[in-house]
Formats: sequence, structure tokens, C-alpha cells
Amino acid sequence: MKNSDTNVAEMPKNTLDKVIARVSEVLSLFFAFTVIISFYEVVSRYVFDSPTIWVHETASFIGGSLFVIGGAYALATDKHVRVVLIYDSVSQKTRQYLNIFHHLAGLLFSGLLIFAAWQMVSNSWFTPWGELRLETSGTAWDPAFPALLKGLIGFTVCLMFIQFALHLINEIQQLKEENNV
Repeated sequence: MKNSDTNVAEMPKNTLDKVIARVSEVLSLFFAFTVIISFYEVVSRYVFDSPTIWVHETASFIGGSLFVIGGAYALATDKHVRVVLIYDSVSQKTRQYLNIFHHLAGLLFSGLLIFAAWQMVSNSWFTPWGELRLETSGTAWDPAFPALLKGLIGFTVCLMFIQFALHLINEIQQLKEENNV
């Protein structure tokens, strides 16, 4: 890859990344659903003086969920944040070492997040004596969105840990192949 080609996001590198990219693109349609129900709320509230009790929490849950899933999507499509000023100015081999460092740091970070997420999920899904009882919002509608969102966070950081591991393996294999040539 040439320096000028690094600004273009790469296609997913493995089957997991391809699945994440496809599922995320389909799920992104929920942004349109959020706009529709928000419009419905505005019309209900200000035209008919009949506000809903469910739109705000539903829109917040959908937006939060899509934001969480966006991390796995960004990693799958190589659209995560990087300092391109440095990355674009170094050789391909140095980029590979930077990528390896990135994947190792990502493994460490997502591993720590898994530990924190497990604590958060278990507290929101189970009572202190171990019964299943999902945490709810505490509003008049009282959906279990807080527990569901925390579960999604836990699932997504586990998924990202696997992604980082697969990307690290791929990067090391590419580096070995180039050194053996």
C-alpha cells in the first residue's frame, strides 16, 4: 500500500469483520426509525397535545446501542481514529509495527473493558442473591433498556477483543511473510 492509499478505508479483512460490517450497515437503518418516532413525538406533543411516554427512552436506547456497535464497525472497516500525520509519513514496515502495537493496546484495553462490563452487566441483570431481574429505567414506562444496553456493551467489547486478536494474528502473519520473501 502506498502512502496515498492509506486514507481509503480497507475492506474487512476476515469473515467476522465482514459479518460485523454487513450487520452494522443494516442496523444503521434504525437511525431513520429514531428520526421517525422523534417526529411522531413532536407532532403528538405539540399538535395534538398528547405526548408519549416511550419515544424519548426508545430513541435514546437505539442511539446508544448504535453508538456502541459503531466501535466494532469502525474496527472491522479500519475507520478508527489514528494520527495520520505520523502514520502516513512512515514506511509500510513501520506501519505494520504500529498496527501490531495498536492491536496489542486494543487487546489490553478491551480485556480490561470486558472485566468492567461483566461487573456492570451482572449488577444490572441479577439481584444480589442471583435471581435474574433486569434493571429498568425507573420512569412511568419503565423499560429494561439500561440492562439491555449494558448487555450490548459487554457483548460488543468481547466481540472487539476477538477482532483485535484476529487483526493481530493477521498483521504478524503478513510481517512474517514479508520477512521470508
